[in-house]
Amino acid sequence: MNKAELYDVIRKPIITEKATMASENGAVVFEVAIDANKPQIKEAVESLFGVKVKAVNTTITKGKTKRFKGRLGTRKDVKKAYVTLEEGNTIDVTTGL
Repeated sequence: MNKAELYDVIRKPIITEKATMASENGAVVFEVAIDANKPQIKEAVESLFGVKVKAVNTTITKGKTKRFKGRLGTRKDVKKAYVTLEEGNTIDVTTGL
């Protein structure tokens, strides 16, 4: 894959309280493309950040139904990837803020 395709797989890092707790155990959380699979996510993280990936766990959060100007609308579904890194590897996602 070229660099543009890798950034299509990995959209952005997720920085929340839960993601910060996961980073203490050597995991990093990313929002990924809804159709991305685990081998694609692993390849993208390894080539973009130059680290070794131990495991990838994914979860899909269904979009909530919300009212917008009196009409019902639905937020998009979001896929998150919890990427566990090998010992000694780190990714600092807070530098982009």
